[in-house]
Amino acid sequence: MSVPSTTDVLNKNTMKFAIIKERKNPPDRRVVFSPEKLVEAKTQFPEATFKVESSDIRVFADNAYAGKGFEVTDDVSDCDVMIGVKEVPIDHLIPNKKYFFFSHTIKKQPYNRKLLQAILAKNIEMYDHEVITKANGGRLIGFGRYAGLVGAYNGFRALGLRDGLFKLPKVETLADLDAVKKELDKITIPNIKIVLSGTGKVAYGAKEILDHLGIKEVSDAVYLTAEFSEPVYCMIDVIEYNVRKDGKVGDKFAFYKDPSGYKSNFMAYAKVSDFFIAGHFYGDGAPYLFTREDAKHPDFKINLVADISCDIDGPVASTIRPSTIAEPFYGYDPQTETEVAFDAENAITVMAVDNLPCELPKDASEGFGDMFLKYVIPAFYNGDRDRILARAKMTTSDGKLTKRYAYLQDYVDEK
Repeated sequence: MSVPSTTDVLNKNTMKFAIIKERKNPPDRRVVFSPEKLVEAKTQFPEATFKVESSDIRVFADNAYAGKGFEVTDDVSDCDVMIGVKEVPIDHLIPNKKYFFFSHTIKKQPYNRKLLQAILAKNIEMYDHEVITKANGGRLIGFGRYAGLVGAYNGFRALGLRDGLFKLPKVETLADLDAVKKELDKITIPNIKIVLSGTGKVAYGAKEILDHLGIKEVSDAVYLTAEFSEPVYCMIDVIEYNVRKDGKVGDKFAFYKDPSGYKSNFMAYAKVSDFFIAGHFYGDGAPYLFTREDAKHPDFKINLVADISCDIDGPVASTIRPSTIAEPFYGYDPQTETEVAFDAENAITVMAVDNLPCELPKDASEGFGDMFLKYVIPAFYNGDRDRILARAKMTTSDGKLTKRYAYLQDYVDEK
């Protein structure tokens, strides 16, 4: 029996989509479509069938979907397209299907090599959420905003606990983003200086928290030179915290293409900042923001880091491991380069949770569903006019990598 090609399936009016159960541990309560968003999808594409795999952990209960008229079942094997969030365990992958989830394989992550090998062996067409992009490579969907929101909140929670200023509850104990902001309304931020790196969805999620707290935003020039009698923050892009080695004026797009001619200028900010929120994207080959040696410098003033980007042993020297939702904070002793208690004297307090959106599953799911319905579902019915599916498709139905992802072949071939 031959497997239908992408084109064949795209032209069918009987496409069946399954919202699959999240099976990765620790449990993830997020989902691509809320019940209300699934109703919107069905209204826009009445020819489509949407089934929901039963789940006891999803933030929206089974009966919320059933109440909207959707079939909730333990068996979705008759569906064509499986839509999830996190990696699907190998023994739950159904052969000859299309899958959407974050595979965490595009950077050749060793821990998921066997997953990609299994996807190929089972003739699965894999579409990774991370590479659902515009033609210029900009991401169309993701949980970045929610990572930024929760990461910044967690940073202030650490500040309050460490310095005995206030006690914010964990985000996971709160109903939604509105409840998070109501908790922030109860606290007063001391006179500190905050530097926020990045200009993408993550950084703007963090900025949303800073703005909600009424913290004043100032330009980098003013931030670096002035004293303040109130808390302030500065949002910096790559060209602010990196400078050309030859002293010439830097260019952001030239930096993205080739960062080798640049060096970090972050120390200028580290000397005047108390709190660093890392919301940047770090590209291979770019200079580290600050090194372990930088952190030892007597003028290095930062004593709190909310590392939302969470690159381990990388551009933010104090991030020596990821932390967890259960235990989100640890300390980094710059002199010994070791982990200590988060409130230890002379330590840098670190928040480096690497699955922050999980703490806000309802809002994160609703936001993700908005984007998925806007960009992805229509591509199945318009012949993939904007090539959204083509760019995100990693593997073919005959067990091969697509041309775009052929660079992963050596990764797949490793035993």
